[in-house]
Amino acid sequence: MKKIIKFATITFLAAFVICASSLMVSAEETAQMKTGVYIEDIDVSGMTAEEVQSAVEDYLAKMQATTVVLRAAQGNEVEVTAGDFGMEWSNTEIVEEALSLGNTGNPIAKYKEIKDLETNGVVYKLEYSFDDALVSQIIQEKCLEFDQHAQNATMERVNGEFVIYDEVVGAVVDEEASVEAIKTALASSDNMTEDGFVIDLVAKVEEPVGTAEDLRAVKDLLGSFTTSYSSSGSSRSANVANGAALINGSVIYPGEEFSFYDNVKPFTYDNGYYMAGSYLSGMVVDSMGGGICQVSTTLYNAVLMAELEVTERHNHSMIVTYTQVSGDAAISESAGKDFRFVNNTDYPIYIEGITGDDKKITFNIYGVETRDANRTIAYENVILQVIQPDYEKIVPDASQGVGYVKVQSAHVGYKAQLWKVVYEDGVEVSREQVNSSSYSMSPRTAVVGVATANPQRQAEILAACSTNNIEHVKGVAAVLYAQEIAEINAAAPQ
Repeated sequence: MKKIIKFATITFLAAFVICASSLMVSAEETAQMKTGVYIEDIDVSGMTAEEVQSAVEDYLAKMQATTVVLRAAQGNEVEVTAGDFGMEWSNTEIVEEALSLGNTGNPIAKYKEIKDLETNGVVYKLEYSFDDALVSQIIQEKCLEFDQHAQNATMERVNGEFVIYDEVVGAVVDEEASVEAIKTALASSDNMTEDGFVIDLVAKVEEPVGTAEDLRAVKDLLGSFTTSYSSSGSSRSANVANGAALINGSVIYPGEEFSFYDNVKPFTYDNGYYMAGSYLSGMVVDSMGGGICQVSTTLYNAVLMAELEVTERHNHSMIVTYTQVSGDAAISESAGKDFRFVNNTDYPIYIEGITGDDKKITFNIYGVETRDANRTIAYENVILQVIQPDYEKIVPDASQGVGYVKVQSAHVGYKAQLWKVVYEDGVEVSREQVNSSSYSMSPRTAVVGVATANPQRQAEILAACSTNNIEHVKGVAAVLYAQEIAEINAAAPQ
């Protein structure tokens, strides 16, 4: 009996050795995945590493093309693909790991592993990496436009009374959290529906800066200033009125900076502007929005009276007539000149801009008065230098015919300072310099037409221009123009 058992044992071991030898020979050949190995839902049984790599890349391509719907604020949906987020396969080491199953170790271990795979199988899950910059870019470019931003409480002045409108709490995308939410959702195919991925972006509450309760405290007149534009033509008058209307109703909360230019741009017909006179290189020329500087100047003086913090102000190239020297504030789109100030009080302020049939513009600044009742302020200019024009200037213009003469008055040049004087009970207690201004002198100037078909007349008008004597040029131009008219009349059919 013992011999029979011994023989059976020897027979089994011999069979096992033959099987193991077969496995060793197979291992020396190109290794293949054993039966029962899956990557995601891909059956990679019998595949080589290269074949597995190719199969997974095909699967990845399908995943990259999968539709992803991002749910943004207010129920808006944005459709992209997973590949738009820079989706890539990151755990490539699973191919080698899967290939080792049943292909490595001693013969007994391999045999057991193969049998276990055939019975139970094993599934490897793909892991993905994403380009955070691309994820953020998609959110910024496609989703943020649907954010409902918080709206501060606002107010307007109607018939001498304030009407207040409540604030609105906002809901906006939390970009950082939404990037992580997208990556987490796309990390597993288990999150995918028949139509692809649907991902809710993470929202956060955006609180308004100012509330209706804050605005209810605004009742006091902090500063006011008025200038006249009674000598202005219709286009300039319209520009002044339009600028005042664009500023009117502005609410500025504590610590906020107000930009005059940002609130009145662009200078276009569509925004209510017309061509009117303005300063350019020492000359008065027509430009879109001419007269807007009277609006900024009037507001500047109201801001000074309210004692708000001025952060940017520029004087004109030449003096203006609607306020004192150093009391102006120039605006220039091309030169980048703006008028800015900060609400340095602890309460909101409201700006009221008024124009009327009397051609006067007024700015009133309302807030909460915290200054002592016995305290008053005034602004005085100090003229440091006066520069009188001592010559005349003539500018020949070949685009205008002989006889055309347009004269611009001279402008006196100044160097000046503006000072703030504080009084308590009518007694001066302090004096502080507010600004320093320099205005160019501009001589009396004439633009003279020199275009004519007659060479002799052109020589005469150019000779007159060279004298730099405007009255002489006006006389010569009148004579030459009369000659031109007489010549035209003589040539006309009788």
